[in-house]
Amino acid sequence: MRRIANPPNPYLREHREWLGAPPPVELHVYEEQAGSILSQNDSPDLRFRWSVNPYRGCQHACAYCYARPTHEYLGFGAGTDFESRICVKVNAPELLQAALTRPGWRGERIAFSGVTDCYQPLEAVYRLTRRCLEVCLRRGNPIGVVTKSYLVVRDAHLLAELNRRSSAHVYLSIPFADDGLARKIEFAAPPPSRRFDALRALHQADVPVGVIVAPIIPGLNDRAIPTILGQAAACGARRAAYTALRLPGSVREVFLSRLRSELPDCARRVEQRIRDMRGGRLNETRFGARMRGEGPYWASIARLFEAAARRLGLETHGQCNRPALGALEDAQPARDRQRATLQRAAPEAPRHSGVHQLPLLDV
Repeated sequence: MRRIANPPNPYLREHREWLGAPPPVELHVYEEQAGSILSQNDSPDLRFRWSVNPYRGCQHACAYCYARPTHEYLGFGAGTDFESRICVKVNAPELLQAALTRPGWRGERIAFSGVTDCYQPLEAVYRLTRRCLEVCLRRGNPIGVVTKSYLVVRDAHLLAELNRRSSAHVYLSIPFADDGLARKIEFAAPPPSRRFDALRALHQADVPVGVIVAPIIPGLNDRAIPTILGQAAACGARRAAYTALRLPGSVREVFLSRLRSELPDCARRVEQRIRDMRGGRLNETRFGARMRGEGPYWASIARLFEAAARRLGLETHGQCNRPALGALEDAQPARDRQRATLQRAAPEAPRHSGVHQLPLLDV
């Protein structure tokens, strides 16, 4: 893994611009030669088995992101480090090509953005997600994508071709209807209005699209569910899913700090609503229950979501499940299908000790 520090190339005939204000924290980029790229999931909370994550950390800076503690495995922090010290798996496409050509690989669906957003801003520079999708296209391997980024529209024709050849489905994660409110919690993510634009553009390019209202933060964005689903349906979404807020480990401090500083008038009420759906706690750690809520208030949220989705003709997946990142028409293969032929991938972890000791150069 090495730090990136390159002067501008005067011969490069392309450039990238921020669509909004740049982040206030300096960005540090680390290139990594990863040992593997396919991660295997066996949690009942997630409706996919295999995932690809080309980036560690995420520039979108969503205060609620449950992946924040994974940055602590690298010796970084779960706060601004997670948002500004991004590790890039530069050999991701080559690793994926090797994985999909193994004799034991049976073409199971691969989820993109199982941990951090595969279309975060650095993807405009590295194009790792696009190159991985090209690998899947060559192999005819089905995929699913969850993202908050308008950048996914860049690959609309590729995704459409993937869907024609095998299967591809894209979910836009849109937990807020109002751009201003979203900016307070999802500090550097594209505004909801831009994400609805992405839904529309993908739908027009014949890419099957859906919306995931995730996370639902009780007392903060639950009332926006009918608006979000209505706008998504108008943009071409045919599926909808939702999850409850999770606050594992250091995420609790990051989220509550952002909530209290940006929305002090409602912070206490929101915190109490979170406890109401978690049996008095702020987080649920049991497998199968981590992304669900409980109690009367959460039950009312579930009824609101299902009623709005039914009225709009949106297909759903039952109470507070993440979306099945499968095609609209087929089911996920059995989880034990490849256990005898493929070695289980180890959890994402740093391959280089002492990452935090690397010199931090400005980029």
